[in-house]
Amino acid sequence: MLLVDTNVLVDVLEDDPQWADWSIGHLRAQSQIRRLAINPIIYAELSLTFSTVEALDQTIADLGLVMVELPRPALFLAGKAFVRYRRQGGTKSNVLADFFIGAHAAVSGYSLLTRDTRRYKTYFTDVKLIAPDTAI
Repeated sequence: MLLVDTNVLVDVLEDDPQWADWSIGHLRAQSQIRRLAINPIIYAELSLTFSTVEALDQTIADLGLVMVELPRPALFLAGKAFVRYRRQGGTKSNVLADFFIGAHAAVSGYSLLTRDTRRYKTYFTDVKLIAPDTAI
């Protein structure tokens, strides 16, 4: 299973001039070898660009994505990663979406397709990242 980060999907949906080709190419390539998935956190982030649930759900289906729930151990790990972030000087006061997404990938053994690797590389070192700065 491959968890697809929000930024990759937004690239495709908004036809980002810099990143759309990269994101589309990797979604296509990865869909040939594994299932593409999102979780409720990614769903919520995507909802910002849609006016209805139905439109979002149709887009998710059209992209061939499946929804997978976050297991309780991932929620726990996200909180622990956030504590490390705060102890290292992080200034945000709420657990960030990246912590939920990274913890989900870590606990479930999923790879993660993303363009923003900064927090994942720091807090979820066991997660295999597919990103512009990594080789496939």
